[in-house]
Amino acid sequence: MSAPGFYASRLIRPGAVLAPMAGYSDAPMRQLAAEQGALWTVSEMISARGLMGGGDTEKLNLGRPYPGEQERVVQLFGAESDVLAGAVARAETWFQPAAIDLNMGCPVPKIRGKGGACLLQTPEVAYELVSAMRQATRLDVSAKIRLGWDHDRSVEVAQGLEAAGAALITVHGRTSAQRYTGQADWDAIARVAASVRVPVVGSGDILTPAQARERQRTGVAAVMIGRGAVGNPWIFRALASGQDELPDAYTRARTALRHAELQTRFYDDDTGRLTLRPLRKVLPQYLPDYPQLRDALVQVVTVEDVRRVLQPLLEGDPDGAGEVATLPDPLNRYTLSHS
Repeated sequence: MSAPGFYASRLIRPGAVLAPMAGYSDAPMRQLAAEQGALWTVSEMISARGLMGGGDTEKLNLGRPYPGEQERVVQLFGAESDVLAGAVARAETWFQPAAIDLNMGCPVPKIRGKGGACLLQTPEVAYELVSAMRQATRLDVSAKIRLGWDHDRSVEVAQGLEAAGAALITVHGRTSAQRYTGQADWDAIARVAASVRVPVVGSGDILTPAQARERQRTGVAAVMIGRGAVGNPWIFRALASGQDELPDAYTRARTALRHAELQTRFYDDDTGRLTLRPLRKVLPQYLPDYPQLRDALVQVVTVEDVRRVLQPLLEGDPDGAGEVATLPDPLNRYTLSHS
């Protein structure tokens, strides 16, 4: 009897999955989610064609693991079998992923015709892509879909993907036409879960552990969490262990600072001028109960800036956070440190 694949082995335990999110689910965020018990994490989507070009540093960062990172799935997008097969082989060699996922859910117009949710208009092409990917690797290959392009075809598409060899299917409960409006249709996700033999992971509008547990009862093998994990990696701990209590302000401030430290270390930039910019939208979400810190946190340039803003909380004085540190002008700081 052969050993279970990656997905089957991870789904034995309770927990949730970190969603792929462009601009969010990079290596530092994946590291924090994994430490708190995420079943697995998924990279930001990587262009198969860009990966085969091999010269795009950003693409390399999208797939590059944190030192020692495990339980990480690399997500690819593309629309050509030979290119995706080659990208699977390259991703396996370069990034040592635990599994490979095909993006069939991204509704962003700029990738139209290049993969993503467009594949829901021609699902037979998607089946060929999954089959080609399966032949290029021994790793589990999965697919993340939406309900359809502009109407629900999710059961039909899921059954076709299963027949093509997908080891797992993730379903976001909206059509591509809906983008992120309205509410995710979990009844439709439940129908998909009941229609295939492979595990189905449900995605859409999960912001709390209670919502995750309610959605788990629809028959999915696990739930995937995106926005609900931004600034809150402890949501994975809650679903893995039942510890729902949000950490105190000191712990959340310390984790926000550590996120900034991981970010700077991973991108190897001791100025933080570029690497901390993406974190400006994340750091305030660690401390939503301290709105007075937001204006300073969205202006940080360096790890020391983050430390200065959070200093009262790091010293265990939640009341002291009412007096927010004033940061020097970012341009002056950069000029002084590089003059």
